[in-house]
Amino acid sequence: MANKPNIPKGTRDFGPVEMAKRNYIFDTIKSVYALYGFQQIETPAMETLHTLMGKYGEEGDQLLFKVLNSGDYLKKISDDELAERNTLKLQTKLCEKGLRYDLTVPFARYVVMHRDELQLPFKRYQIQPVWRADRPQKGRYREFYQCDADVVGSDSLLNEVELMEIVDTVFTKFGVRVQIKINNRKILTGIAEVMGEKDKIVDITVAIDKLDKIGLDNVNEELRNDGIPEEAIEKLQPIIKLEGTNDEKLDVISKVLNESAIGLKGVEETRFILNELKKVGLNNEIQLDLTLARGLNYYTGAIFEVKALDTPMGSITGGGRYDNLTGIFGMPGLSGVGISFGADRIYDVLNALDLYPKETITGTQLLFINFGEKETEYCLPVVNQARKAGIRTEMFPDSCKMKKQMNYANAKNIPFVALAGENEINAGKFTLKDMTTGEQCLISAEELINRLKS
Repeated sequence: MANKPNIPKGTRDFGPVEMAKRNYIFDTIKSVYALYGFQQIETPAMETLHTLMGKYGEEGDQLLFKVLNSGDYLKKISDDELAERNTLKLQTKLCEKGLRYDLTVPFARYVVMHRDELQLPFKRYQIQPVWRADRPQKGRYREFYQCDADVVGSDSLLNEVELMEIVDTVFTKFGVRVQIKINNRKILTGIAEVMGEKDKIVDITVAIDKLDKIGLDNVNEELRNDGIPEEAIEKLQPIIKLEGTNDEKLDVISKVLNESAIGLKGVEETRFILNELKKVGLNNEIQLDLTLARGLNYYTGAIFEVKALDTPMGSITGGGRYDNLTGIFGMPGLSGVGISFGADRIYDVLNALDLYPKETITGTQLLFINFGEKETEYCLPVVNQARKAGIRTEMFPDSCKMKKQMNYANAKNIPFVALAGENEINAGKFTLKDMTTGEQCLISAEELINRLKS
């Protein structure tokens, strides 16, 4: 007996209903991006490892899916190298490509390669799948879609303000209450300076970014394991526990960082963004969270994260400014800022809260029953008219028992069924059945189409 087929852990199939829901998500996000002047691009699923490695920190590098070289990939590997089993050394010879980990680094590569074609500032959006060799769990997949928007070629903080407006608009359209968290990597760098551990900035930010997941005690233990002295850890505690309004937090942290120029610059940038958003008036709360670190190495300024308030889920949107990213590819000085909607997590949130509008997941609206060749010839012109009128319409392909055809309509949740037998044909009309109420009426083709359109 043949083994049943399966799919890799952390990946999913999506049927018609799921795809209708996902397209609702993608179309909503696309429509908001377009409102703000963003243009769509796409990049390959695979990038060279030279492009990907070293851009996501040590943890990120380990989560990259590497692609074996095509052909005889062992040809250049000696028996001694195989026996040595040095994974990192073998990897450099066996793999030249990897599946993209996110959309931001490929976008930076795209900007460098196509610089002469771009009008700066360049506002792009990109909706494509990414892959991470992560441990699958609820809300975390190995293959998932990101819906990114980025602006490059502008240092203005108005870009950050605009991106937060986009976040607020998208989740307002979805009907999802969210909390938008904001911080600044310059503030975190200032905190590391005040702690006297400037060289440990990456270790500190990676640790405190896990506060929500592992708790304060475990964060402190991780800091100790990274070689952070107890005195420095003590200085960090009141900052991590800081409470109050956004303005109150900024006032306190500006005093703490009064001897750190870069820290004060981060406070200034954050205050500007928050003040401008007050003038705009968001529907959702925006909160300064000094524990928000986002471990990716490339963020240099403002950082953002969004969480749903009414259902447990991890971050469903994130992003920030990455001034130095294109410098890695030979184009220094080009500033960028972006956000990424986690479409798969948003999908789960909308499912959990039952927030999909009914019309977005309705497929076929009208089914014509097939009684035979003569009846089909009578129905087909009206099927065509209905489609031209924008009504999603099917003609059942086979002349079979009516019960089977009605079961098909019920299984697909088709709300209306049209029947044309000998009596209807003689009268030049159709019987239209409402599958929800069971009501039937005898109407003309024109009346049928007008009723379905309304």
